[in-house]
This record gives sequence, C-alpha cells and structure tokens, in this order.
Amino acid sequence: MNKQDLQLRTKNFHIAVIKLCGVFPRNAAGFETAKQLIRSAGSVGANYRAACRGKSKADFIYKIEIVVEEADESLYWLEVAKEAVLVPAGSGIDVLMKEANELVSIFNATDITAKKNKNK
Repeated sequence: MNKQDLQLRTKNFHIAVIKLCGVFPRNAAGFETAKQLIRSAGSVGANYRAACRGKSKADFIYKIEIVVEEADESLYWLEVAKEAVLVPAGSGIDVLMKEANELVSIFNATDITAKKNKNK
C-alpha cells in the first residue's frame, strides 16, 4: 500500500465515521461521543498527511506516533458507541472498528520501521 492509498483510506475512514455519527441519538451522550469520534477519526487522516510532508525522519516519526494514538482513540470511541448501543444493529460499526484496528496496526508498524531506519 503506497502513500496515496493510505491517504485515501484514512480520508474514507473519516467520512464513514461522519456518516455513522449521523445516526447517533440526539442527546448529550450521542453528541459528545460523536464529537470525540469525529475529531479523532479526522485527526488520523490529517496527521498522516502531515507526516507525509515531514521535514525530517524525526518529524515523520513524531507525527506517525500521533496517528497511532488517534487511530487507537477512534477505536476506543467506536467501542464505547457500540457497547452503549448508540447505533442500531446493521449500522456498520463493526466494519469501522475493524478498519480502526487495522489502521492502528499499519501505523504502528510504520512507526517501528521508521525508528529502525532512522539512523540509516
């Protein structure tokens, strides 16, 4: 998977999260969870794009670590939304949880590789 593919994948993840949050209940729990989820999902793509424009290997690593944190936070909010039953069955939340988990794995591996290659 190349840089452009990952940029598109992270943007599509954010868009899918926005659409999912549209079915959250219109109450304090729904609004707050949706707000946190949308922010963290958007941060995955935005920070990955920033990492791709990193000024140095160290800058790239720093920004990739943020991407890992935001992808994991997105997974957390998705788990909360599912367990609190903020979305109806068949909403696609399981697919998004799988995607968030895969993004955590991809960017964690990227971080590890970048750190190994830092001094080369």
